[in-house]
Amino acid sequence: MQIIEGTIASPKGFSATGLHAGLKKEKKDLGVIYSEVPANAAAVYTTNQVKAAPIYVTKEAMADQKIQAVVVNSGVANACTGKIGLANAQEMQALTAAHLKIAKDTVAVASTGVIGKQLPMETIEAGINQIDLQHQEPYAFHQAILTTDTATKEIVVTEEINGQTVTMAGVAKGSGMIHPNMATMLAFVTTDAQISEDLLQEILADKTETTFNQITVDGDTSTNDMVLVLANGLAENPVIEKNTDAYTKFLAMFQLVSETLAKMIAKDGEGATKLIEVQVVGALNETEARLVAKKVVGSSLVKTAMFGEDPNWGRIICAVGYAGSHTDPEKIDMWIGDQQLLKHSQPQSFDEVIMKQTLEKEKICITVDLNIGAQSGKAWGCDLTYKYVEVNALYHT
Repeated sequence: MQIIEGTIASPKGFSATGLHAGLKKEKKDLGVIYSEVPANAAAVYTTNQVKAAPIYVTKEAMADQKIQAVVVNSGVANACTGKIGLANAQEMQALTAAHLKIAKDTVAVASTGVIGKQLPMETIEAGINQIDLQHQEPYAFHQAILTTDTATKEIVVTEEINGQTVTMAGVAKGSGMIHPNMATMLAFVTTDAQISEDLLQEILADKTETTFNQITVDGDTSTNDMVLVLANGLAENPVIEKNTDAYTKFLAMFQLVSETLAKMIAKDGEGATKLIEVQVVGALNETEARLVAKKVVGSSLVKTAMFGEDPNWGRIICAVGYAGSHTDPEKIDMWIGDQQLLKHSQPQSFDEVIMKQTLEKEKICITVDLNIGAQSGKAWGCDLTYKYVEVNALYHT
């Protein structure tokens, strides 16, 4: 497997572009992904009971798991907008289908931005009519889906599968309101591999649990979260079957793309200065290991300690204790970086100079060994800074 330079349109048969339609003052705010042929599709969505209108439209389009285009806007979430919002999302779908000359029910819709505002449909229509895939700018799509993100998030990988070069690309946005359970988090993955819709959905659901669902910025689950995967089969590899060498390779590609995007989102948390990775080992089962890891990385007290570069292990063990997993409070080992802070729950002396250097880094690794089992899990998050409060205090205004 090889990581290459590219965009969401790198796999065969895909194109993409983005533009400034006028939903935001200056930045690009409308984008489209298009496949030459209807692609087998898989998706997961927010578990928030309050769901944005585009979620319902995309779910309906996904009934036969065939999608040919995705239209996305930023600036306005089209959430909590009632029947008018739903009609607007449906119109957005219909306008895109008409412009691209494809069936309406093969168009997925996604939105991100301020909750409670109606989409300015004249602006949306004018923007869609400007979409020009003959002169596509795929990287502009990466830009068009952003809100408070400070950078685009993308990865492209290739692998030889059954004699054919298969390409997979992923792009995501997310910076605040990130605590997925599948923030605002949107992720799109394209691949030219031949694989069935059902197997694609199974892989997405499984890998989402260990990647996208293991990141947290602020503990809030958005109304608009969506991960959508399109596989158009134009690499012309033999159809990937479960429990084969081809399946193992494809799974590794998907794991790398998903985990990379997840970590990029966590690192780009609003106001963040550090990526925090928590690894829990020695758990009774993987689910509990992931639960503890996410509780630790999601603790506001842990996040502020990391921002303050304070090795306050008491905040970490506190989060371990209330995670709700099986734990023996007398057996916990803990490290920040390579420095051990606890051994069988007893404080250990450590080199303060090395610890200071560790906490000054952009990535901080915390390891917790529960010493009661053989399973492990990871989670990713970021520090909690003054800037986070500033960004969210003024987000609507």
